[in-house]
Order: sequence, then C-alpha cells, then structure tokens
Amino acid sequence: MARVVVTDYTFDSLEPEREIIEGAGHELVGAKCQTQQELIDLCSDTDVVITQFAKVDEVVVEAMRNAKAIVRYGIGYDNVAFAAAAERGIPVCNIPDYCINEVADHTLAFILAATRDVRANNQLIADGNWGLANGVATMVALSDITVGIVGLGRIGQEVAARLKGFKCRIIASDPMVSSARAAEFGCELVSQQDVFVQADILTLHCPSLEATKNMVNAESLATMKPGARLINIGRGDLVDLDALVAALQSGHIMAAGLDVFSTEPLPENHPIRRMSNVMVSSHIASVSPKAIKNLRESVAGIALKAIAAEPLPNIVNGL
Repeated sequence: MARVVVTDYTFDSLEPEREIIEGAGHELVGAKCQTQQELIDLCSDTDVVITQFAKVDEVVVEAMRNAKAIVRYGIGYDNVAFAAAAERGIPVCNIPDYCINEVADHTLAFILAATRDVRANNQLIADGNWGLANGVATMVALSDITVGIVGLGRIGQEVAARLKGFKCRIIASDPMVSSARAAEFGCELVSQQDVFVQADILTLHCPSLEATKNMVNAESLATMKPGARLINIGRGDLVDLDALVAALQSGHIMAAGLDVFSTEPLPENHPIRRMSNVMVSSHIASVSPKAIKNLRESVAGIALKAIAAEPLPNIVNGL
C-alpha cells in the first residue's frame, strides 16, 4: 500500500480523491500545512505529494525520501521547487487543460467590465444615485479598440477566439508562436514591447518565469497608452502591484481586472481592494463544477500512475 499526501486544499473535503486513491488500495492523508516544518513532516516519507498553494520549496523537496511524483492542483507550478525536484529525480506534474474555457470566460468578463466601467456604475446605483459614474471617456466599445494578449498558449488562444466576435483589433506576443499560427486566431503577432505600447487593453496569459516576473512594472506601464486597461488572470508575479496602484491612482491606467496576486490572500488593507476602477477576484477564474471535477480526478489519476511506475502526463521539470 502506497501513501499519498495532500499538503493543502480549498475544497470542502477530499472525498473524490479519496474514492479514487483508497479505492485502488492506497492511503490518502489530507492536511492544511501552513509552515515549512509541517510540510517536511508530512512529505518526508510518502510516495506521492499533491499540492495546491503550499510552498513546496527546496528544503521540503530535499526532505522527500521516497517521493515518486509531486502533482500540482492547477496549471501553474511556481509554488513547487521543480528544479530541485528534477535534481532528485522527482517528476513534477501539472494539470494544464482543466479550466481553459473558464479562465478565458473570466478574462472576457473583466475586459467587458473594464470597458463598460461596470463596478463604478453599479456602486453609483447601490449608493442611491443615478446617472453615469465616471463620465463618457470610461465607456468604450471593443470594436473601436486594440486588445493586446501576452502569451498565446491554450488560454490566450481561447481569449482571442472570444474577442473575434467583438470585432476588435487583436495583437499578441509569444516567442513560441509564429505569425502564421497567431493569424489562425485572428491575432497580429508583434513584439512584447509593441503589445504594451499599442494595446488599449492588455491581458496577460503567460507563465511565471524569471523573464516574465514583474513584466508589468513602472517602466513598462509608462509605455502604455494613457487610459489603457490591464487584465491579469495569469500569474500574480507578472505584475508589480505597487507600480500598478500608482498608475491607477495617477489615471495613466484607467482600470484593471485582477484575479491573481503575488501575495494571497491580498492583505485586507491593500488599496487595490477599495479602488472603484479595479475588479478583483480571489484566484477563482478556473472555477466551475466541471473544471473542479476534472482537476481533482486528474490529480488522483496521476498519483496512481506514479505509484504504478507508469508514464506520467504533463511533466514540467524535464524528467
């Protein structure tokens, strides 16, 4: 009998995972680790580690004596020391395709809310007033503007497909995509710098890498059009939040929609929570009943493959 541990989870229970893993004759241990030592104690003697948001850093990975795989609930895996895991021969797997439609839909929701000033106008009515909250300039039609996409992978492609129906100009940057391939999604491929300069709305769908961390910073924000909008449903560390707040407060950036942050939960006193020109959600863009079911069953299935020494899908650390 093998031992599978879950370092942390936001679900009500682990019953779907338990049904699959224990149904195959193995042990499942669920935890909600908050410290490095708790993670070390949990993961040091286990066959498979499943993690959601816990920081499975180099020290935790080094403590793993028997791990056959680390599996991440989700697409991103920047909370896992994947390079250290590779050095120890431990594959790290993600679930790259469980929520593509959900995230693309959430992106469109934020884009539409930002171009129609939904939050401020809703608050105006809630406060007992009537009229236009912030003037005519805050209300634009997508057909009249340019939307820039940074990252034209699975989700970026679906965002582009949805935008085509709104008749906007779509530009994109992605070093892994050719101009011909981008054109298939209705996108004009340009440099990342040109996306920042030309976009009226900039939406981020690239991975968290050393080259992409804080790509949205004071310098890059200054290159954007006055009155541009920013959407980030990609990775929290793509955006220097302090620089974005300053740009929003100055009016250089008109509005933003943010689902992910470098620090989560977002501190209760953070100014971004109270800005009427910012839509905020708590890392929930991936959520739907279908997506969550797919995610959890896929994670449990990969755990069983690792225990059985079968080939693993979606290995992200080169093993």
